[in-house]
Amino acid sequence: QVQLVESGGGLVQPGGSLSLSCAASGFIFSNYAMSWYRQAPGKERELVAFISSGGGITNYADSVKGRFTVSRDSAKNTVYLQMNILKNEDTAVYYCKRIGPGDYWGQGTQVTVSS
Repeated sequence: QVQLVESGGGLVQPGGSLSLSCAASGFIFSNYAMSWYRQAPGKERELVAFISSGGGITNYADSVKGRFTVSRDSAKNTVYLQMNILKNEDTAVYYCKRIGPGDYWGQGTQVTVSS
């Protein structure tokens, strides 16, 4: 069965960095585009970043452009989100999602940006 497991969240000060990982299993990882979403308390879940199946195409929400970088390693079946220059408003639960048939999400990892 499809499984997505995020890790790497935590507490960081404004201006700091975190790297999130999403380990995928149960499907041919290299065949699917992947995305990162986040949901802050009291807000709708929003798309943060997208990466194509081959990794050659990436897109970002305007709020994170220039600060976040999405990448993938097909040998490890893992998609990453490098987050730099973090701001208080980046505080949210971050989820990875497989793009394509079915609605597959990870369990999420909490990112808290606070001094």
